[in-house]
Amino acid sequence: MDLQFGAIIIGDEILSGKRADKHLSKLIELLAARGLALSHAEYLGDDRPRLTAALARAFDSANVVFSFGGIGATPDDHTRQCAAQALGVPLALHPEAVALIEERMRDVAAEKGEVFEPGRPDNVHRLQMGNFPQGATIIANPYNKIPGFSCAGRAGGAVHFVPGFPVMAWPMIESVLDQHYAPLFHGPARQERSVLVFGVGEATLTPLMQQLEAAHGGIRVFSLPSVDHAVHGAHVELGIKGLTTAVDAAWSALIKGLHCIGANYSTEVVRNG
Repeated sequence: MDLQFGAIIIGDEILSGKRADKHLSKLIELLAARGLALSHAEYLGDDRPRLTAALARAFDSANVVFSFGGIGATPDDHTRQCAAQALGVPLALHPEAVALIEERMRDVAAEKGEVFEPGRPDNVHRLQMGNFPQGATIIANPYNKIPGFSCAGRAGGAVHFVPGFPVMAWPMIESVLDQHYAPLFHGPARQERSVLVFGVGEATLTPLMQQLEAAHGGIRVFSLPSVDHAVHGAHVELGIKGLTTAVDAAWSALIKGLHCIGANYSTEVVRNG
């Protein structure tokens, strides 16, 4: 089974509409540029039980999951604590993370012309941003040095935790992909082929779809109906996706099946990658 990539996007502000999520489309883009694809995604608010349960599922899978948001040190940031609970390990200050956070605080103090006071209560509190689940490794943050972290799962996967700020999160994601998953880039060629089918509903197409998946391993058949398309009107986009060799073998069977039911369909569209 191919390694699957997933996303968890965290924050009440996303669910309430105060902020629009930008991470999902960007992660899809970053993966696609490397010949990879997003398998699943989940949006969660700042709810500890729900977040802990979602992270436990991620750690129990063999998937690679990117978690966005909630790794700060304010009362509404729960991701670090939930990750530790989901793994059944304590939180612990990561020495390298602490050094980076202190370096950032020194830089800020110097920029303001102030003397860095490590024992000042607000500076001591900022070190909590380096309090990670025991055994975590850090993800470098090129924007302001405050690191994210990665935790290995229980089934061979991993969850990588980055901030909610795109300017920080996106280069951190690229770094994780390039450092840890480069051998997976641009693997066996994949393809998606589809046609627009007119005058036939999904219920009529379903037996053909089932037959194709039963007869041809390594493919997925999909249908995407539209009732009011501005150009094509009512239609169903019917297609096959998977490894190019498997798609090639199944495509002629799909076209033959459409002929058998007398369907009217468009010229095929091919998408590689």
